[in-house]
Amino acid sequence: MLTLVTLLFLTITPLTTMDTNTNEKSNLEQLYKHMCRAMIDKDTAALSAMHADDFVLQHMTGMQQNKQQYINAIADGTLNYYSVEYDKIDITVEGDKATLTGCSRVEAAVFGGGRHTWRLRLRLTMQRRQGHWLITYSTASTY
Repeated sequence: MLTLVTLLFLTITPLTTMDTNTNEKSNLEQLYKHMCRAMIDKDTAALSAMHADDFVLQHMTGMQQNKQQYINAIADGTLNYYSVEYDKIDITVEGDKATLTGCSRVEAAVFGGGRHTWRLRLRLTMQRRQGHWLITYSTASTY
């Protein structure tokens, strides 16, 4: 009987962990999609709420912007986003840290350039702080 109970415990425990991990991944995917929508809508309040105060964005040129510079660039039209189509989203969760790599086709006009569709790969680093996931770092590149 002890063997059966042990076997049931070992079988159920990974499923519970897997379910929790699946929920976390789903929440993080929704955070990413909400961020993309906020970029399109120029919703600076939403962007501010989902990015940590120590957030840094590294553009594909190597230029870095802190949270306020990034949000201001969206608000003032330096960074203009019009649409996004998601191709692939990969998420890894380890405790209170997570990484998300999103590959999307993003229609945008940035830094005075023309409107184009970019095959944009965003690699987000996120941390759970005081029970909430926040984006702490983002690296942009193409794919």
